[in-house]
Amino acid sequence: MNKAFVKEGEGSEEDDEVPAGVRLPPGTRNYMTRHGYEALRSELDHLVRTERPKMVETVAWAASNGDRSENGDYIYGKKRLREIDRRIRFLIKRIESAEVVDPADQRGMDQVFFGATVTIADVDDGDEQTWQIVGVDEADASAGRISWISPLARALLKAREGDAVRFASPAGPREVEVVEVRYI
Repeated sequence: MNKAFVKEGEGSEEDDEVPAGVRLPPGTRNYMTRHGYEALRSELDHLVRTERPKMVETVAWAASNGDRSENGDYIYGKKRLREIDRRIRFLIKRIESAEVVDPADQRGMDQVFFGATVTIADVDDGDEQTWQIVGVDEADASAGRISWISPLARALLKAREGDAVRFASPAGPREVEVVEVRYI
């Protein structure tokens, strides 16, 4: 059978649906905070209960208008419906594989683990930044949340206040000092 009719290829179906920035390394768990888990559940609920039914109604109305080949509402609606269904499948997979970690339950509160909020200072210029280490689906650098698989977060894991850590940043190798570790 021709490959055009069979979904075969190098990547898995999930690889096609997941942007490179949020792919989990093979064999790792999908750690996330309670807040991140609830956000995914909320998005899934909204898509299933609100957005998808509205789009199905729009597509049905457009299909009843006749000629579908030049019907923009129908063509766009079907495309949008496929996007919604793809996102629903992605969210279901992520939620099923989620392992919710409560930062307050961490044992070594003086060490950096998943969920920690860490203040670091650049060794070269003393510039301070504060980052919370969260799951890949909830990372947002502009809000101060970085994924636990990011180079900085991996370097910070298990560090304590006063420790200096080196990591490879996009701008080249950097060294930072851990100023404060807290769990919110």
